[in-house]
Amino acid sequence: MTDNNREKIWRHARLSCAPMMDWTDRHCRYLHRLLSRETLLYTEMVTAPALVRGGAVHLLDFSDEEHPVALQLGGSDPAELATAAKLCEARGYDEINLNVGCPSDRVQSGTFGAVLMKTPQLVADCVKAMQDAVSVEVTVKCRIGVDDQDTEKVLPDFLDQMVRAGVSRVAVHARKAWLQGLSPKENRDIPPLDYPLVYQMKRDFADMHLSINGGIATLDEAEAHLAAGMDGVMIGRAAYQNPADVLCAADRRIFGAGTDSDPIEVVRQMLPYIEAHLLAGGKLHQVTRHMLGLFSGRPGARAWRRYLSENAPSAQAGPQTVEAALAFVERAAA
Repeated sequence: MTDNNREKIWRHARLSCAPMMDWTDRHCRYLHRLLSRETLLYTEMVTAPALVRGGAVHLLDFSDEEHPVALQLGGSDPAELATAAKLCEARGYDEINLNVGCPSDRVQSGTFGAVLMKTPQLVADCVKAMQDAVSVEVTVKCRIGVDDQDTEKVLPDFLDQMVRAGVSRVAVHARKAWLQGLSPKENRDIPPLDYPLVYQMKRDFADMHLSINGGIATLDEAEAHLAAGMDGVMIGRAAYQNPADVLCAADRRIFGAGTDSDPIEVVRQMLPYIEAHLLAGGKLHQVTRHMLGLFSGRPGARAWRRYLSENAPSAQAGPQTVEAALAFVERAAA
């Protein structure tokens, strides 16, 4: 990666949408890109075994309009991850991120995700193998620790290992992951947030680009974290459930670029994309399920959500279904 390319992607990483399983697919990312031209987008986690052993390269499909976009990989075998990284680079992703944060049982059984916080040397071996295989930047997304680990010791040791492996950018979810006793959903809410620890890591690892993640719901909060010294902020559920609130003003407020996007206009911009998806054999609800929260808190939001939920799954549903739902919002706003 050239210095110019790295500088560009680091700038976009001032605000990013977190990788979320079953949520941040290519349709979600296309919508988010229309809402914000600058925010860095992440794919759902794709496992290296699925790509290398399963041949599921269709999981790498995305639209050119999504750039800048990063692919998150899951895995723990350095050679397999290196092969998967090559496939990702060939598809044109701007970054490859290694998942060291997911706490689900399925991920643990594959010996990757948050359980890798227990074996930082293996993580270092993995990222080194990936870096040797590709020219795009390889990054890591981690937790502050797992189970009974002492986070004030574990996290700096982990980051030190990443620095030694050549990693320059890490996103830290500011919660522990409990691998036993809590579900993945509970792991997003119950372990307490420790923002001060992540702030301290930024002071201790001043040359690293560190993004903070976990419990951040608004641009006001994102700006506060940036003002506190963080290089970037990663927002997950709020960016998905209330995308307009987080992304419409992001380019102006976080990046000092452009003007705010209009969610009504974004819906209209989605119509050609939806038409192309249907012509390719797709279903409307595969796209519109990501659009349900677009007008959250605004007049007509409930009617918009209800109409799409009830009508988009129909075999006859198409762009006209979205336009009919949008009419509820436009009438409410008039």
